[in-house]
Order: sequence, then C-alpha cells, then structure tokens
Amino acid sequence: MHVLSVSSLKGGVGKTTVTLGLASAAFARGVSTLVVDLDPQADVSTGMDVPVAQVSVADVLASPKEKTVRAAITPSGWTRGRGGVVDVMVGSPAAINFDGPHPSVRDIWKLEEALAHVEAEYELVLVDCAPSLNALTRTAWAASDRVSVVTEPGLFSVAAADRALRAIEEIRRGLSPRLQPLGIIVNRARMQSLEHQFRIKELRDMFGPLVLTPHLPERTSLQQAQGAAKPLHVWPGESAQELARMFDQLLERVLRTGRVGEFATGEIPTQVGA
Repeated sequence: MHVLSVSSLKGGVGKTTVTLGLASAAFARGVSTLVVDLDPQADVSTGMDVPVAQVSVADVLASPKEKTVRAAITPSGWTRGRGGVVDVMVGSPAAINFDGPHPSVRDIWKLEEALAHVEAEYELVLVDCAPSLNALTRTAWAASDRVSVVTEPGLFSVAAADRALRAIEEIRRGLSPRLQPLGIIVNRARMQSLEHQFRIKELRDMFGPLVLTPHLPERTSLQQAQGAAKPLHVWPGESAQELARMFDQLLERVLRTGRVGEFATGEIPTQVGA
C-alpha cells in the first residue's frame, strides 16, 4: 500500500481538485484506492459522492481502532453501476479539533496506526490534507510514503511550496525517514500568461526535477465534474478528457514511484488510464 499526501500550505490553490483528479485516474485505471479526507472542509467527500457519516475521520483520530476505522470508510458514489474500488474515509468539520499547533508524538502517529488495519485492502491511499502545517498535516505526512505539493504560478504560492518542501525534510529527518517529496504539481496554469510563465520558470530554477509535468490548466469541465460529484474520467467533452489524460500522467508518476500494481513487477501498461 502506497500512501501519498496531497498538500499545500496555502489555501485556494486547488489541492482538493488535484486529489479528486488523481482519485479519478486511479479509479479509471483499476487501482484499488482509499481517499482519506483529512481537510476539515470535507470537500473531497462531497466531490466523491459520499453522504455525511455518523463515524468519520475525526472519530478515527480520536481512537484509531480497527472497528472505528472500518466504520469511517465507505464506498464512493462513483462506484455505483461501475466496477472497481475507490473508498473514502469520510471527512468531518470536527477534524479541526485535532489540528492544534503542538501535537504529541502519540497523536502524530494515529493515522499511520489506523491505515495499518486496512493496508492489505488497497494499493493506493490518497490523503487530502488541511492547508496548514499544524497537527493534521503532520499526522498525514507521518503516515505517508510521499507528499505532493500543489501550487499555482503566483508569488505567494511559490513561497508556500518552498516552505512545504522544507517542512517535509524536517519531518523526514525528525520523525519519518521513509517520507520523501513526490514533487510539485502546478495547478491552474495559464501558459499564455507571462506572469505564469515567469513563475513556472522560477519554480524550475528553484526545485528542478521536483516540478512535475504536465502543468494543469484551468478548465471549467473540472469544476463541473466536481459539482456533479462525478469522476473526471467519465465527464463528457474534449476539455475533460484532456485533463483526464494529464491526471493519468501524474498518476503514472505516483505508481512508478511507489511501485504500485504492474510497476511492482516492472510490467508497463500499453495504455495509461485503460
């Protein structure tokens, strides 16, 4: 089971959008996936068509026992009428109660403990993190193998990406030696904008190969699919399919890095997203 946190230390850059796009790509590819909604806004749960639950990720953080963990996980509505496994550990605004600035070591390892109960059931776990570096994000990173940092091509977002990468290194050295950055995902890129071109070059100059490609453009089709609580890969139109192919490429990077599925044995698929 490979665990990827999707993070940003600046709100409003489309972190949850990226989580949903990667989840859609994994679902289309047939990768058994669990999405952990650790953001107190719980938008990823809404976007994956899961109802408000009596047991949520907040209960898991309070008591990561197997019974609680399994009660907090529900199939995404995406699976109705379709094959495949994509489940959600349901989000809750109550998760904010576990987002203090000074978590104990015991608290930081609670998600890791929770995921251990279900590690035989999923190939991939995507964690939608809170947009801060308080306890929830540290808890997610401690349970993760890799962290993807989502940014947009703006001055303040570039600075936030730098802070995030420094924080990942701090957690790796002090807490979780297996943790590594997957890289920086540039979202909402307008390549015709000179400012965006400048900021993307700035990112590449600062972080080199950690800046992942493709860069994700702004597309209304993505918001439409989310608003309808449908996976991007089934949304009609060329714009949606172009974005779906981009998320397929990013997912392939995730799977290769984590040696998930066919990449664990070195087999290469003939068509990404098939």
